[in-house]
Parts: sequence; C-alpha cells; structure tokens
Amino acid sequence: MNAREEQMLRKAVSDATLACIHEAEVFLPPDVKAAIAAAYDSEADPVARGELANIRTNISEAERLNLPLCQDTGIAVIYMTVPHCYPVHEADLREAVYDGVRRATLSVPLRPNAVDPVSRQNSGDNTGVAIPPIHIREGSDLTITVLPKGAGSENVSRIGMLLPSQGNEIPAFIVETVLLAGGRPCPPVVVGVGIGGTFDHAAALAKEALLLPIDVMDTYEMEICTAINNLGIGPMGLGGSTTALAVKVKKAHCHTASLPVAVNIQCWACRRATRKVSL
Repeated sequence: MNAREEQMLRKAVSDATLACIHEAEVFLPPDVKAAIAAAYDSEADPVARGELANIRTNISEAERLNLPLCQDTGIAVIYMTVPHCYPVHEADLREAVYDGVRRATLSVPLRPNAVDPVSRQNSGDNTGVAIPPIHIREGSDLTITVLPKGAGSENVSRIGMLLPSQGNEIPAFIVETVLLAGGRPCPPVVVGVGIGGTFDHAAALAKEALLLPIDVMDTYEMEICTAINNLGIGPMGLGGSTTALAVKVKKAHCHTASLPVAVNIQCWACRRATRKVSL
C-alpha cells in the first residue's frame, strides 16, 4: 500500500467513524425501539405509560430533527475488526478513529465529555489519553462499531469478585445492582453482564454484551430480567412493570479459584451502530 492509498484508507476510517457516531447518536436500533414499544403496550401504570410515551416521542423527534437522542452523548466506545496482515499500522487506524471522533464532536454535534480524571480539564473534542477506548480484533472485514456510553448508566455499574461456590448467587448480584441503581440510569435499562475471565475481562464482556440484539434472551437471561422487572422501579424510577428491556450475558472461562461478575448498565437509549470500511 503506497502513501496515497494509506491516506485514502485513513480518511475512509475517519469517515466511517463519523458516520457510525452520527447514526448511533440519532437513530435508536430497531430491536431497542421494538422493545420500548412492547413495554408501552404492556404497561398498565399510567405514570409509567406516560414516561414510555415521552421516550417514544423523544426517539421520533431525534430522527425528525436529526439530533442526538440525549444531551449526554457519552463517550464513544469503539470496536474494530481488522483483517489478518492488514497493511496499515494499528497506530494509524487509531489516529483515524480519533480524527473521526473530533469531527463528530463538531458536526453531530457531541457534548465535549472527555476530561482529565484529576484536574477535570476538558479536552474539548471527546479525545484524550486512551479516550475513546478502541478495541481491535481480527475479522474478515475492516469494520467499526460505536457504542456511545453516557455517565448516568456507567456510574451505577458494578463488578464483584465472587467465590467459585457462589455461582448460584450471580442472578441476585445482578438484580441487586439494578436495585441499588434505582432511577439514576434512566430506566428502562439494558443490563450487560460479564461472567468469568479476569477482573478486567469481566468488565469488558459486560460492555460487549450491550452490543448484542435484545429481541432474544435465553432462559437464564429471561429469568434475571423478570426478577429485575419485579422490583417495580419502572421507567425513570417512577414505578411500573418495565425496569429492564433485556439482560444480555457474555461468559469466559476463569481461574478455578475465581468468579468475576460485572454488570454494565445501559439506559433506555441503548445506542450502537456498525459500518464496514471500504475504499
């Protein structure tokens, strides 16, 4: 790949990042919209039904006005797949993504959210030291997936290092996490769960679980989701039968003496988008 081709590819990655962020911030995925609509149809509590109606209006107005679904446009968590032996350095791909984030900050627009953790100085463009986080894996195509993550839901997420003998207590830990969160993450929420791996791996699995479609849950996920909805927290924490739209679980093998469990909560605006990069 010559210099001109490399420049074209970097621009294509930047363009795809910008397009992904715009799509994720403005247009809620169809499976999430369907889950919110189903919650509205089944909700009997008038206050909860009113809140779900407001959410649905929010969704349609964002689409109509081509503006972000929420004032907290979050931190863009980036997932990339890169073909084996792709003739571009990883550092160049990362810088192209950063460029796309900076452009999106101005054009979408995004609220500048990235700050130094100690001084709290804002970078002004949603980039900074190791931000946005970029996860790169091998794949058949060069793709970019964006998961905007707001602070309201991120701040109530939790990780626990359970004992191996506590496997049957995992659902209770997840439900307790949502109970402690209450209305702060703007329910109805999507609950991403990572089970196994190591301390850091479990947290990564929990966030990746939020990328999974929510229109299908297995028996284990459904039982946990039912228990969460029985809490009665409801939309925006004002009561009702829908506290969680879905629970999604990702697992990894772990050490025989360990059982990490991470819960990464996402608000009703479970935003995500994917683009394939091509020249």
